[in-house]
Amino acid sequence: MATKPIIKIAAICGSLRKASYNAGLLRSAIELSGSIDGIAIEYIDISPLPMLNTDLEVNGKYPPVVEAFRQKILQSDCFLFASPEYNYSITAPLKNAIDWASRPPNVWATKPAAIVSAGGGFGGGRSQYHLRQIGVFLDLHFINKPEFVINAFQPPAKFDSDGNLIDAEAKERLKAVVQSLKDFTLRLQQGN
Repeated sequence: MATKPIIKIAAICGSLRKASYNAGLLRSAIELSGSIDGIAIEYIDISPLPMLNTDLEVNGKYPPVVEAFRQKILQSDCFLFASPEYNYSITAPLKNAIDWASRPPNVWATKPAAIVSAGGGFGGGRSQYHLRQIGVFLDLHFINKPEFVINAFQPPAKFDSDGNLIDAEAKERLKAVVQSLKDFTLRLQQGN
């Protein structure tokens, strides 16, 4: 009996804060991944990346920390972004990571992705629109549905004091996003 392929999902958070609600969404997705056959989610830490400066590219080589990050992106089948909203857009650390991995050759190209976000007001939704726009140039293929935004500050509490997702309904919605990302990735890999 053939084993089912494992879809490798790289989870990338735009917040560097330890108790970030967006990092909490990714931790929850990793926990929930055990109930979805055929996937493995790896959290990719973007905090060590230097600010993009092409002077750091020497003889076509990237700094070791950047090359290690690029290899993780290259080896992933798809991406799960957790994107907080800062000033109606994505965060500087996330944009920096995106830009490093888009340097020649663009290691994001042709791969599927999904976005989740937590925050106030629109729950980070405006950052998702900007990330989708960036994805057009990167040749990323975002799932359209289900969408996932959560107002982290509206009662009842959705997260604990450590930034962990505690809302059962939100966990089910998050699981649906991961399942949709897996299904879309398989469809693209099979050329359908």
